[in-house]
Amino acid sequence: MLNAFDQRNNMIFGIVANGFLLWDLRYGYAIEKWISRHGDRVEQWLNTIAFFDAYNSLGNFAFNHPDYTFPEISKNDLIIEAVDVSHPMLDPSEGVTNNFKICREEFFVITGANMAGKSTFLRTISLQIVMANMGLPVCAASLCYQPIKLITSMRTVDSLTEHESYFFSELKRLKFIIDNIKEDEYFIVLDEILKGTNSTDKAIGSKKFIEKLVSSNSTGLIATHDLSLCEVAKSLEKVDNYYFDAAIVNDELHFDYKFKKGICQNMNASFLLKKMNIVE
Repeated sequence: MLNAFDQRNNMIFGIVANGFLLWDLRYGYAIEKWISRHGDRVEQWLNTIAFFDAYNSLGNFAFNHPDYTFPEISKNDLIIEAVDVSHPMLDPSEGVTNNFKICREEFFVITGANMAGKSTFLRTISLQIVMANMGLPVCAASLCYQPIKLITSMRTVDSLTEHESYFFSELKRLKFIIDNIKEDEYFIVLDEILKGTNSTDKAIGSKKFIEKLVSSNSTGLIATHDLSLCEVAKSLEKVDNYYFDAAIVNDELHFDYKFKKGICQNMNASFLLKKMNIVE
């Protein structure tokens, strides 16, 4: 009916059809009649198409990744236990796998040098949760996890149109996290929060924010360059320190991308500045 109605765009046909056959009125009436008969079912039809399209896409993904593993569901305090987990977008021949385990109400502070793998690891763990919640196989040798919602503060941006600075955008996101964890259980992932303020404010604010999350019995990860934040583990039993290491060998920077327990002692900003002849 719509195709027939569009014939009116042909000027010669439109003049003849409307002049002798009342083309617009006939097909306008037919379309309105169809809407009155089927209009209340269209949403259901579209939802059905979307349902099968989504499951077809998920099935294709599972079929195209036979080496991935379907997760097992944990019913105790274990939130995630992954063996040989990796980011699904990394080349398998180059990706470095890690083992990871975290239980309910634990919070890990992850330190490491630039490019050592902190942010990639946060995305890796986040993707395991998202993919497992969708029923997809995950990029790991095995994964045991508790179905849980994910909430993050990563890659926050400022906005000229909304008159928001980078720091204010961060605060809004952190407020959003605090409000939501009051209503439901979430796995929290934070990547270098409060970057938009000075180092002293950042250290104090980050420490208080982690204390706030731990007091709410939350579970999650935070990556940071601020080693002073690792001191929180001394006063809070549920907080542990982990790190990604970097080493300078023969005047070259090397990363092993391995997730280790402890605090990072090697940073590389000064080395890179000299290596790239930015400073003496």
